[in-house]
Amino acid sequence: MAKHDFRSTCSIARALEIVGDKWTLLVIRDLMWHGKNTFQALQDSAEHIPSNILSERLKRLVAWDLVRREAYQQNPVRHSYHLTDKGRSLEPVLLQIMAWGHKRLGGGRYDPGSGRSWTGRATAVRFD
Repeated sequence: MAKHDFRSTCSIARALEIVGDKWTLLVIRDLMWHGKNTFQALQDSAEHIPSNILSERLKRLVAWDLVRREAYQQNPVRHSYHLTDKGRSLEPVLLQIMAWGHKRLGGGRYDPGSGRSWTGRATAVRFD
């Protein structure tokens, strides 16, 4: 695990320092449910994460032992990325965020067990 000086003693604040930005949980989602294990596959996701941000997020996830990196090609060296047990332990968090987004924001839904997706509403959603 990476050595880190947290800004707060609050567990929520600490977790958000690691996975609370705009991109990190989407990377974890793709590793966990969508079989995207290479840099290019992750970058090709619908959200189109910029390469510099993806690189930084993967380094952070590896440093925190949420993801492991393995070389799958030597010349040039290319890596695949896989969730560790600690990374997979975020699945209930992702499921809850997805359920909240589906119910409150009209977003799509994905069933990891069946691999089935439901499209969300394409219209603007009022957040009250």
